[in-house]
Amino acid sequence: MNLHRVLHILGLLLLILAGAQLVPLAWCISPAAPETAAGFLMGAAVTALLGAAFRRLGSAAGDLYRREGVLIVVGAWVLASISGAIPYLATGAIQSPIDALFESASGFTTTGASILVEIEAAGRPVLFWRSFTQWLGGIGIVVLLVSLLSELGPGARFLFKLEVPGPKAEILHARVRQTAAALLRIYLAMTVLQVALMLLFGVGLYDAVTHTFSTVSTGGFSPYYESLAHFSTAVRLTVMLFMVAAGVNFAIYYALVRRRNLQSLRDAELRFYLLLLAAAGLVVGVDLARGPDGPSARAAFDAAFQVVSILTTTGFATADFAEWPSLSRATLVALMVFGGCAGSTAGGAKIIRLLIGWRAAMREVRLTFNPSSVIAVFVGGRAVPEESVRSVVALLLLWMVAWGTGTLLLSVGDTGVVTAATGSLATLSNIGPGLASVGPNESFAFFAPWQKLVMVVLMWFGRLECFALLALLQPQFWRR
Repeated sequence: MNLHRVLHILGLLLLILAGAQLVPLAWCISPAAPETAAGFLMGAAVTALLGAAFRRLGSAAGDLYRREGVLIVVGAWVLASISGAIPYLATGAIQSPIDALFESASGFTTTGASILVEIEAAGRPVLFWRSFTQWLGGIGIVVLLVSLLSELGPGARFLFKLEVPGPKAEILHARVRQTAAALLRIYLAMTVLQVALMLLFGVGLYDAVTHTFSTVSTGGFSPYYESLAHFSTAVRLTVMLFMVAAGVNFAIYYALVRRRNLQSLRDAELRFYLLLLAAAGLVVGVDLARGPDGPSARAAFDAAFQVVSILTTTGFATADFAEWPSLSRATLVALMVFGGCAGSTAGGAKIIRLLIGWRAAMREVRLTFNPSSVIAVFVGGRAVPEESVRSVVALLLLWMVAWGTGTLLLSVGDTGVVTAATGSLATLSNIGPGLASVGPNESFAFFAPWQKLVMVVLMWFGRLECFALLALLQPQFWRR
C-alpha cells in the first residue's frame, strides 16, 4: 500500500479545509467579533499546519489503487470532522472536544443532529461555519477533491465510486474528473438559485445563505431554535421544493440539461420517490386532520413539509412532529429508513436499494415453489447485475445491524427505547431529529460522551455506506 501517496492527498484536503475555515471571517467583521475571528484564524492555522505536515511526510509519486482509495475516503471524512471541530473549540462556542467533534461530524455528514441547546447564542460566524460544513459535505468531500485536483490521476475513478452513494456510481463522462465537475456545477447552480429566490422573498443574506447550504446538502442545520418555523410560508415552500430537488439523483439533472434526455424522467427510482412523497404526505395529512383541531391549511402544510424533510433526510422542522399522533410518527420513522435517491445529497438506505432488495426477496419467494427457474431481478425494466444485487442485500443487512447495535448502545442508562431507536436511526440515516428526547425541538447534549462517539461512528457509517469503513477493520486489508 502506498501510504505516502495517501498522506500527500489527505494533506491537500486539509489545506482546502483550512481555506474553508477562513470563509466565516466575513461574518466576524459585521458584528465586530475579534475573539471569534481569532478562533477561526487559529483553527485555519492548525489545520493548515497539519496539512503541511501530511504533505511533507507524503509523496506525490506512485499510483492509487483500491486500498489507497478506501483509506483516502475514510481518512477524508474522519479528518474533516476533526479539523472542523477546531473552530468550535477555538472560538469557545463549544467547550468539550467530544461535543465539538459531534457537531462537526454532524455537519460534514449532513446529519443535522446537534448538541447546542441555545443555538442563537453561538453567534453568526460559528453558525455560518456550522451550515457551511454541511454544504461542503453535501457534495461530498472526495467529489470536491476529485473535481478540483488533477494530480489524483487514474486513481480518481476509485475514489469517485467509493464516495458517490448508491448501488452504482453514475459516470457521466469518460473522465471521472469531468463527472465530478459536472456534479459540482449542478450543486452550485442549485445553491445560487435558492439563495436568489430567498432574497427575492425578503430573507436577509445571512439567513438565505445558511439555510440554502443546509437545504441543498439535505443537512438541516438552522441558526434558529425554531428552525424553518421562523420564516414565512413562501420561504418554507421554497425550501420544501429545493429539498425535493436535492433528493433526486443528480445524473437526471445532467441528462435533462446537457443531453436533453426526457427519458430520464421515467426513472423507476424517481417515480417511486415522488409517489412515496405524495402517499406519505396524504397519510400524515389525513391523520392530523383527524385530531382535535380538525383539518386546516396549516396542518396540511406541516404534514407535507415534514414528509419531504424526513424522506430527503434534511431534518428541518416547522412543527414538533414528536407530539403528532402515532400513525404520523410511525410514517415518519419509516421514511427515515427509505431516504432519498441514489446519487443525491440525501442519506438513508436509498430508495433504489430498497427496491432492489424487495425484488430480490420476491425472487426468493418464487424460487421456493419453482427452484429450477432462472429469474433476474428487474428494476425499471432493466435487469440488475447479480453482483449489484449481492452488494445491495449485504449493505442492507449491515445497515440494519448497525441500527440495532446503535439502539442497544444508546439504550444504556435511563434512555428510553424510542429515544435510543430513533436517535440511532437519525444519525445512521444522516437525518438529525428523531422522536421523544431527540425530537425536533430537543438536543443530543444529554447523551454520555461515549454515546456521542457511538453516534459519530454511526454518522460516518451512514455517510460512507458501510463497506469502506468496515474494510479498514479487516486484517487482510493491511496485508501486502
